Amino acid sequence: MKKVDAYQIVTNIIMILWTIIIIAPFLLLFMSSITEENVLVANGYSFFPAKFSIASYAYIIRSGATILKSYAVSIGVTAVGTLVSVILSAMMAYPLSLRNLPGRRVLMFLVFFTMLFSGGIVPSYIMWSNTFHIKDTIFAQLLPNLLLSAWNVMMIRTYFSTSIPDALYEAAEIDGASQIRIFRIIALPLGKPILVTIGTFAGLGYWNDWTNGLYYISKNKDLYNVQNLLNQMVQNIQYLATSTSSNANAAAASLPATGIQMAIAFVAILPIMLIFPFFQKYYAKGIAVGAVKG
Repeated sequence: MKKVDAYQIVTNIIMILWTIIIIAPFLLLFMSSITEENVLVANGYSFFPAKFSIASYAYIIRSGATILKSYAVSIGVTAVGTLVSVILSAMMAYPLSLRNLPGRRVLMFLVFFTMLFSGGIVPSYIMWSNTFHIKDTIFAQLLPNLLLSAWNVMMIRTYFSTSIPDALYEAAEIDGASQIRIFRIIALPLGKPILVTIGTFAGLGYWNDWTNGLYYISKNKDLYNVQNLLNQMVQNIQYLATSTSSNANAAAASLPATGIQMAIAFVAILPIMLIFPFFQKYYAKGIAVGAVKG
């Protein structure tokens, strides 16, 4: 009979408990979103509500065309922004990973400097609005703050310099390959774990972003992403709840305000929860190796 490993049992128990702790908030969020408003207000949040209701999701579905349009904006911006972000980060990280690059230390300092200091919100707003004129355009959701991150560049650079042998680069150079070709046929394929990891971080940033829409989109509401639209729904509900108008009060009384907020939060994170497991195998390797000092 195989001897039982006590350490393995304890480790499994800890991981099971940790998994439950992680999943529990999402489950509570979903259960709260399908709980009747009166029960939710009276008894608070519960994994086993006394009475169920889908009124919260019915309210969201009634805005069907608007929701689909905002999802299209979010999906498009996230896909394009993530792809461009990974390409730009990798193109910037690759030369910085080459030890014989002239001025490498100066360039590294300039990249690192942007992690410590920035111009601030007001100068950034003036620059993007008055110089680049991105207000009320799709570029407002794509460019500011998210397209290129110094942290991502540093992670990819470290991965390239520690995980890809210099001998491969040297052999390619001897064979007459240009730096662009070396980057395309060696760095990119071998850097897949870190690129997928960085791409996931960039995608999460684009999907969860609501500040760009808040700052730069004021007239064309068709450019709202999911986060902006759901945030607007919450504000509308709060407005109805605090309005002195009798009609507004009547409308607010018929809405499951708390349940709608829970449903909105669940709808916003659902796509990420569905996509995340497919890329999970790359995270540990990408982060662990990319974080090692090169």
